[in-house]
Amino acid sequence: MTELSPYPKASTPTQGQTTISPVGSRKRGGGGERSMVPPGEPRSYYGEPVVAKPVWTWEIATYLWVGGFTGASAPLALIASLRGNEALARRMQAVAFAGSLVSPVLLISDLGRPKRFLNMLRVFKITSPMSVGSWILSGFGAATALGTARELLGLFPRAGRAAQVADLALGPALSTYTAALIANTAIPVWHDARDHLPFVFATSSAATAGAWGIVLCGPEDAGPARRLAVAGSIAEIVTDQVMERQLGPIGEPYHEGHPGKLQRAAKALTGVGALVAATAGRRRRAAGVGGGLAILGGALCARWAIYRAGFASAKDPKYTVGPQRERLSHGAPASSG
Repeated sequence: MTELSPYPKASTPTQGQTTISPVGSRKRGGGGERSMVPPGEPRSYYGEPVVAKPVWTWEIATYLWVGGFTGASAPLALIASLRGNEALARRMQAVAFAGSLVSPVLLISDLGRPKRFLNMLRVFKITSPMSVGSWILSGFGAATALGTARELLGLFPRAGRAAQVADLALGPALSTYTAALIANTAIPVWHDARDHLPFVFATSSAATAGAWGIVLCGPEDAGPARRLAVAGSIAEIVTDQVMERQLGPIGEPYHEGHPGKLQRAAKALTGVGALVAATAGRRRRAAGVGGGLAILGGALCARWAIYRAGFASAKDPKYTVGPQRERLSHGAPASSG
């Protein structure tokens, strides 16, 4: 009795025949293999997202901005104090202190309960950007409180100065750890920019810290802040452009839809603000305030563009499936992490 099988038997092609498989077969020739069908468009199962969208709320996008200028303001306050620019030192110290109070409020609001933030301080996990960031924010807040007591109230002169020196290390870490935090996810537009995001955040933080100095001080006291704002703005535009170029097709969300509008607004506001601050802002207080506010608005738009681009990147499977197929075609692992 002949056994019946539900599957058709494979037939051996005769001479001159070519087999075609549904996955994209190849025809052998003298120069190697040639694909018989064009590559298909990268799609996932029923077009569903491959990675989960971010669960963070608007508070995190705002914290990316607030934490940036907060961390960069403390070192500027110390430098101004050491150079005898007391007006700038006091105002930048106040900005750092205010930001250190607002930042945990934003994080706790996103987490839902204060207990969840305190639980992150129970252990220190060096491999977790969230754990490291919680400790950085807590240490920065304590040091900034002492530095503010010294700078604004004249209390704890030695301990306050030591705390300000500690903020030289904690401040930049606070400004940039959020870049490592979002890059440590599976979101393509964030993860694939992990080598560039810290520089984008660092330059933007420097620009916004300088912008606050321009807004809060007159032209005669805002010189160091103005130079920092202008240099930071130029560096931010350059590093952001380098990041987008490195991302290639994965960076499309930065040019389309809502993230694209935010990104274009960010570049325009930052560029115009830096130009006004560097020219008319040197002589007129109103122009300086306008330029500083434009830089601050540009940085806020930039942070929101990065935030919204993450959602768009997670939603469309082509940003995940396409790069994986390209890496596999070059013999590299599917994951670039």
